[in-house]
Amino acid sequence: MKIKTMAISGIIAALYVAVSLLIAPLAYAAIQFRIPEVFNHLVVFNKKFIFGIVLGVFVTNLFSPLGMYDLFFGVSQSILALSITIFSAKFIAGIFKRMVFNTLVFTFTMFIIAFELNLALELPFLLTWLTVAIGEFVVMTIGIPIMIALNKRLNFEKLI
Repeated sequence: MKIKTMAISGIIAALYVAVSLLIAPLAYAAIQFRIPEVFNHLVVFNKKFIFGIVLGVFVTNLFSPLGMYDLFFGVSQSILALSITIFSAKFIAGIFKRMVFNTLVFTFTMFIIAFELNLALELPFLLTWLTVAIGEFVVMTIGIPIMIALNKRLNFEKLI
């Protein structure tokens, strides 16, 4: 891995952690609005961003009140959803369409987080899936125009 890729991955991870911890009460419960999930859209521009995002999720989940549950399930959900989005890029033309697909993938795969919360806190699975999926959908949807605007300034495709 190139030094530039490692450095930018570290910056993405640090930003993910900082924003998560800043809004911590909203990042770990049955109703979640984990704002740095917006960074998940970076893989639409360049698959190398997966490293920084996953590292950010891992470090953030070290602070989770759910402990090992969040480390395993949270990181697994991110890896799965990001991998599906990366794989789908071959079949979906256009950044906007990929971001919409990415939003839907992350929203759907929140069943993994609902399962985690069901195991750890005995929350009802279907209701929890609905609440965490809505939070993920809202954050990721709001993130689409933000990431498109940032891309115009930063050119994410060539940044890493």
